[in-house]
Amino acid sequence: MKDNLFNKFWNGVSEKSFTNTFNKALYEFIGGQPAQYDQKAETYLEKGYRINPDIYSVITQMCDKTKAVPYSIKKVKDQGAQSKLTSLRNATNGNYSVKQLVDKVMLETKAYDDKEMPFPLDKPNPTQTWGDIISLYKLFLKLTGNVYLFWISPENGANSGTPQMLYILPSHKIKIVLKKDADVLYDESPIDYYMMIEGNQSLKFAAENVIHIKTTNPFFDMQGSHLYGLSPISALLRNIESSNEALNNNVKTMKNSGVFGILSGKEAPLNAEQATQLKQKLMDMDKDTGRLSKIAGMSVPVEFTRLSLDTKDLQPFEFLKYDQKQICNVLGWSDSLLNNDDGGKYDKQKEERKRVITDNIHPDLIQFQEAMTYGFIRKFKGYENCIWEFDITELQEMQEDYKAMVEWMDKAPITPNEKRTALKYETLTIEGMDAVWMPAGLKRIDEVGVTNEDFEKAYKDII
Repeated sequence: MKDNLFNKFWNGVSEKSFTNTFNKALYEFIGGQPAQYDQKAETYLEKGYRINPDIYSVITQMCDKTKAVPYSIKKVKDQGAQSKLTSLRNATNGNYSVKQLVDKVMLETKAYDDKEMPFPLDKPNPTQTWGDIISLYKLFLKLTGNVYLFWISPENGANSGTPQMLYILPSHKIKIVLKKDADVLYDESPIDYYMMIEGNQSLKFAAENVIHIKTTNPFFDMQGSHLYGLSPISALLRNIESSNEALNNNVKTMKNSGVFGILSGKEAPLNAEQATQLKQKLMDMDKDTGRLSKIAGMSVPVEFTRLSLDTKDLQPFEFLKYDQKQICNVLGWSDSLLNNDDGGKYDKQKEERKRVITDNIHPDLIQFQEAMTYGFIRKFKGYENCIWEFDITELQEMQEDYKAMVEWMDKAPITPNEKRTALKYETLTIEGMDAVWMPAGLKRIDEVGVTNEDFEKAYKDII
């Protein structure tokens, strides 16, 4: 049996076929089996978000922070400035230096009209708010790698083609259906429609009414698998299963009050009657809640052979810490924010809160705002040249950057109205608000005889 079982185990084989069912059972008992969770979107939600506390905590923190980011609809007045603003945003990923933050604010004043446009729909649909939509966007993107937003408009009349409602579809129940004889390489869009499948029922959604946002997927095939996003959870299945099993085993240990094993006669084997009586006695003691129920006597000496390891030997909490860190690494979050003992001091927490905004929240919001700008906002009349924009600089975690920008502007050669615009205040029409003032005595630049060369030199010295 040794050659049949243990040699295969110690050679590192994880999947084997056995003719001996006992060998197979023992092999699986000591860990010789692959991850049991399948690569399905339903599994990511059921085994991950629904029952795994680390997945739930990380995703919930992401969703709460994502929907807290202020947003607005802005009308573009200078396409060149708006393109430069987009390039700056993509280059910095929202992590601006003081000079870049000032450049961003100045480009915004050139790129957009002073007044923001009203949001075209107060609510996306009768049962949800825009906060709900944004939160679910983040949840489905991180769990399934796909987000499907479905908008409805009248087929005829003055509002034909103008969205009246918008819903976010359950990504784990959506299937992409290709056109007949579609060529996934050369067709402009090989997608015929989207289908939501629930049990034995299905519902079709026209492709032109669905905004599909997805993560990058390198796995191409001619059946269109690459048209779906790749879920980051797929790389975490083993860690999620490991974490869930560790929690389950902890519950089992608490219930059985320790390890399990076999009771046997110490000096002589127990006969069938003695073994049956002993088992029944133990069962009665387990059911009895009385104070003396755990005390019993035996007419023969017995001994206990342990068949399992206790929590001290297994060290499940070390494995849970490892799985937690892996989950955070793959999802782009910080385990320092999960209230664990290794979270670090306040300064580290503060730094990590800012990092996850620039590295996790902001990139996904850029993807959302671009998709919603072209696929939703610009379908409204009067909004053809508008964009949906999120501003992470308004968040509390980013206010130190804002403070540094204000200090920089106090010394920079810019007008008071430019400062007010940067601080999102209305400009003033009183005299001197559109002139550059010198720091010494706060005189106007045209009153102290400063040449253009002096002005440019002073500006370079500051930056």
